[in-house]
Amino acid sequence: MRNIDPIDTRILQALAQDGRLSNVDLAERVGLSPSACSRRVAELERSGAITGYRAVIAPEARGGGFTALVAVGLSEHTKAAQEGFERAVARAWQVRECHNITGVVEYILRIEAPDLASYKEFHTEVLGALPQVRQITTYVVMASPKDDRG
Repeated sequence: MRNIDPIDTRILQALAQDGRLSNVDLAERVGLSPSACSRRVAELERSGAITGYRAVIAPEARGGGFTALVAVGLSEHTKAAQEGFERAVARAWQVRECHNITGVVEYILRIEAPDLASYKEFHTEVLGALPQVRQITTYVVMASPKDDRG
């Protein structure tokens, strides 16, 4: 990845805020000519600093409405256990994010489900049925006053 200078940083911040900005609007925001801005964006894409563009979808539009962060501890600390767990959660539509972390548990998941009853079914029938899972702790999201995920 290339070195990110202050102009690149402004480009990345503007696109993170609104990935649909036209090149002309982006150039104006960051103080470049449209051609210079276009070249920089292309280089940021080529270098891997920009990995893609996507729509941010409201959970309710995907059938969500209930969000939880779930800490998962595994029963074994082996590569096979981790790979098996990761394959299983990759197939579960309720799992919107899966992060392998350090600490007293191995994973944090962000779960979206239509409602509490649907989450309970996922908790019991999916997570609870995985042989690798030793511990599940659920944190219900009541509000997200800041969420910069794009």
